[in-house]
Amino acid sequence: MTIAYVTTNEAQPAQVTYVTTQQSKPAQVTYVTAGPPPLPPQTTYVQVRTRRPTKQNAHTAASGILLFAYGGMDMAQGLGWNISTDLPTTSEMQYSWFIGVIIGAFVSGLTINHIPKSVFYTLGGLMLLIDGIIFVSTSEYTSLLAARYVGGIGIGLITVAFIIHNSEITMKNSRGFWCGVEQYGLALGIAIQVILDTSLDDGINSAHGIFGIVFSLVATAFVAVSVESPIFYLRKNNEEQALTQLKILYAHSGNAEIYNAALDEAKQYVSTATSQSSGALLAASVMPFIKMLFSRCLVPLTISLPLSYSMITSTVVADLAFNWPIIVWGLLRWFGTFFSMPLLDRVGRKFVSLLGLLCMAGLMLGMAGIYSDATRLISTYYMSQVCHLSMAFQFFAGLYIPCTSTYLGEAFPLKVKSFFIALIVCLEQVIHIIVIETCAMKLNLFYQYFLAVGIILVVGLIIFAVLMPETRGLSLRQATGRFNRVHDVMAH
Repeated sequence: MTIAYVTTNEAQPAQVTYVTTQQSKPAQVTYVTAGPPPLPPQTTYVQVRTRRPTKQNAHTAASGILLFAYGGMDMAQGLGWNISTDLPTTSEMQYSWFIGVIIGAFVSGLTINHIPKSVFYTLGGLMLLIDGIIFVSTSEYTSLLAARYVGGIGIGLITVAFIIHNSEITMKNSRGFWCGVEQYGLALGIAIQVILDTSLDDGINSAHGIFGIVFSLVATAFVAVSVESPIFYLRKNNEEQALTQLKILYAHSGNAEIYNAALDEAKQYVSTATSQSSGALLAASVMPFIKMLFSRCLVPLTISLPLSYSMITSTVVADLAFNWPIIVWGLLRWFGTFFSMPLLDRVGRKFVSLLGLLCMAGLMLGMAGIYSDATRLISTYYMSQVCHLSMAFQFFAGLYIPCTSTYLGEAFPLKVKSFFIALIVCLEQVIHIIVIETCAMKLNLFYQYFLAVGIILVVGLIIFAVLMPETRGLSLRQATGRFNRVHDVMAH
């Protein structure tokens, strides 16, 4: 290295020249800031939170509402709402529809894992169509009895298929709403039959049948454009078809990641079920079965022959205009389901259920207290109170019943799901039949029945609060796991 000093007479700043044999390097610039250190890269999670129905959800729901609505009309006829009809009031005529439901549910539970759900909707709709045609065509006892058996079988086929299907094709944050459609449709049908029975004097059978024909035909048209459950195809090892169905169901999102995430979750749900032995599955189903037995089998006690007779008797004795209290009574159950369904995915299934059960138990015991004195049966004041309490009871019954459909679709392991759902549905109908056969009209019927049901509702409320899980926002796999717990007191 050589250093050269160059000077002049004038004072100048010293200049230093460095000569090196190495190549020059670019100057390194260092920036020093007084601010905080930069934040790490942000990770963004995308989660779909929507209740906007796809066309396929809407098609399935519309089909279910129409089919269950006619089923509700048939049910109401067997529970005392055939006052102005040509339908004979015999025990067999009343319980025939419920026996039909048992037969249909049994067949559906055994075969639904092997046959697409649309087959059950179509076959059930065809049976309801036959039911409606017979009601329009004749008033002969044996023909009407056969029609009720056929209609019941149709509803039994549809019920098991609908609960399983809707629980599998809906998003986890809207499953409660769509599964509640089953009870919504039944409540709508009960309201229609009650209105027909109290408003028309002639031609009610024909009107009943016309509703059945129209509902069945329109519902079958919707079935033709509905989509099959992706889980059905995964169980048959057809992943490509399952992904196709998922893309149709989640078409509104337009995001491939959502399709793949939903497919992965469905695969885990299927693999969890297939990896367990039959003994393990049965053992895992014991606790869910006990919970659903207490939950679903309270539903027949919310709409029964004694409740119908009580409403009719109290309205007549109270000297109220015969039409409006009974029409309101029928509508309030439907209104209750209308208010309950959106709450199931926002507030939670358990809270809504507990609220409905608590109010029903109080109202039922209140009516039992009025009926404890037989002289009050001829009191205008007391029967007016019973009438009002009965109307309020139906609203809170409507608040409670959609929760049971949602829970029923979530409770059981996939491999045995259809069998246990069918069993619960059959037991529900057995309770209806027992009430029809044992509750003959007598002086102290109302007091005994209302007191017994009130106590059952209180016990059910306690059991529900301790045992039932909250499954809002959970996948089917997660919800089924929650049902295996012995107790689960979280209510929100």
